[in-house]
Amino acid sequence: MSSQKQQLYADLTGKILKGDLVPGQALPSQRQLADQYQISRATVREVVQQMELAQLITTQHGGRSVCENLIAQRADMPQEVGGDHLELQLRVLDARAFLEGEAAYFAALRATDEQLQDISDEFQRMQQRSLGETTLAKAKADLRFHMMIAESSHHMLIVAFSQLFYNRYFNAIYGVLNRTLIRFGRYPDGIRMQHEQIYDALMKRDPERAKKVAVEHILYTRRQLEEAE
Repeated sequence: MSSQKQQLYADLTGKILKGDLVPGQALPSQRQLADQYQISRATVREVVQQMELAQLITTQHGGRSVCENLIAQRADMPQEVGGDHLELQLRVLDARAFLEGEAAYFAALRATDEQLQDISDEFQRMQQRSLGETTLAKAKADLRFHMMIAESSHHMLIVAFSQLFYNRYFNAIYGVLNRTLIRFGRYPDGIRMQHEQIYDALMKRDPERAKKVAVEHILYTRRQLEEAE
């Protein structure tokens, strides 16, 4: 492999492994890469083909190359047995406490200024959310906020696992929120306050506090779920 190919391959795979390019995100176009690295389109095309063979990316119709989830074929997650099953909901919350604590920690350390601005914009939308939205819409919005934090962690395993976990157990996560809203008729004040604390810790780039409040947020929700029974 020529030095040009080696450099481009190393740079792109490094960005994937470091979580700078996340699963589902498109690579720059071949023309952009050729211009950036001052190499031929043919050389870029060869590198893209090598990355496909390594199962790092897939090229979709129209030539758009998208990063693969590197643990998707290797993660053996049990199938969801029913979103309203209390025991499953509790186990999902246990996993979320660990996962979101780590995501918040690394996001506070590694998020770019642009990513923090995107999180800030999403947080403001959460604060202004209409009371008339469905529980399903609220569950999706809540997970979008937490997924943005995970994607800002620049930690490949956290991003890849979060994507798989949230997709596999969305019904259980939705079920937790549904139980909570049935009990209180709205988001409990504690949850609102914890979202604010997570947001504040991220904006101040305080990783230890971000991790602490993210874990407490999920454990608080878990206690609310147990007490409702």
